[in-house]
Amino acid sequence: MADYGLKGQVAVVTGSTSGIGQAMAHALAGEGVNVVLNGFGDPAKIEADRAALEKSAGVRAIYHGADMTKPGEIADLVAFAQREFGRLDILLNNAGVQHVAPVEEFPIEKWDQIIAINLTSAFHATRAAVPIMKAQGRGRIVNLASAHGLVASPFKSAYVAAKHGIVGFTKAIALETARSGITVNAICPGYVKTPLVEAQIADQAKARGIPVDRVVEDVILAAQPNKSFVEYPHLAGMLLYLVSDMGASTTGAALSVDGGWTAA
Repeated sequence: MADYGLKGQVAVVTGSTSGIGQAMAHALAGEGVNVVLNGFGDPAKIEADRAALEKSAGVRAIYHGADMTKPGEIADLVAFAQREFGRLDILLNNAGVQHVAPVEEFPIEKWDQIIAINLTSAFHATRAAVPIMKAQGRGRIVNLASAHGLVASPFKSAYVAAKHGIVGFTKAIALETARSGITVNAICPGYVKTPLVEAQIADQAKARGIPVDRVVEDVILAAQPNKSFVEYPHLAGMLLYLVSDMGASTTGAALSVDGGWTAA
């Protein structure tokens, strides 16, 4: 098993109380990284999961409930990591939400929410993290984009706009920090069977007027040539490479983990 040399480092993972973010936080903790968890959910479950992760991985796992639509709370999330641990090595901007609807029916409040959480929150977290990482002379910022950061699908105007924005933001900050010991990259997954995607199945069925049992084969995985959901370990492997010293020369990249979706 590879030793990524991450023991004792500190990571902030937004949106890490479920789905991809939770899996990524667990992968980092498994390599000895102390993690700051963030996200919504039942407080008792969040606390139970936090305590279980801390015990199983032998690291410190702490929670901050920053709302990803509120800039002040996002800045405090990053400051909290520095206050608690004295440093910040890894920032994973993962928080995301989704809504599926034709553009003429797309609720304005849903557009604003998706842009705020999926795109603007990454700006606020990165803005707060970069000075800390510059002072350390090293840092790793990874943005969870999507295949939809590279290509589009109908009925997802806000999500596609936000994820394309994340890819562009990644490139811009990579150039700004290229000589600071900081790398900035985006991971672009295809479909992962997260709670977010499972909710989309019903939404897509409604939007397209087709039965739920056809959505996975004909819509969800239609664009993935391997016809398989991306699994959490596939994403974790990419993350661990990027945040380790092995990934030191990789910056400004939008790395596809999508079963061939964007190859066509």
